Amino acid sequence: MNFVEYNRKKAVEYAKRWAFGRNPDYYDFEGIGGDCTNFASQCLLEGCPIMNFTKDTGWYYISLNNRAAAWSSAEYFYRFMMNNTGEGPFAAARNISQLEIGDFIVLKNETEIYHTVIVVGFNADIPLVAAHSVDEYMRPINTYDYKEAKGIHIIGGNVK
Repeated sequence: MNFVEYNRKKAVEYAKRWAFGRNPDYYDFEGIGGDCTNFASQCLLEGCPIMNFTKDTGWYYISLNNRAAAWSSAEYFYRFMMNNTGEGPFAAARNISQLEIGDFIVLKNETEIYHTVIVVGFNADIPLVAAHSVDEYMRPINTYDYKEAKGIHIIGGNVK
């Protein structure tokens, strides 16, 4: 495997461009559970253009009916990023105060991970995020209602 650097600037620029809109190249999941992780995946792909086409456990998008669960599910996105050792992006868990722009946060309620956001800036040590499923840009993470926030620090990507 060869290491590919993650372009944080490209990911954040994509987030700014599409935070209040929808890229027509991708299905809008808003009506079927939410678009937050689909949007986060698009941002990540912009900064690390390598998909993992492993059926069931990968991270990829070709169409609505040909995609990995990790592309559009917050829980599966988190699992993929924490466990990927194959092709595609990989990450490490971090406290949200230790994240960088272009990193991600998943929010958990009492029972499940339910929301994914991308870090696009900071106000002191408070991450400012962009998201879909209530479109946001530069929203302080501490204005969300959650039990736990899990930081995802993108290290880079692997390609064969």
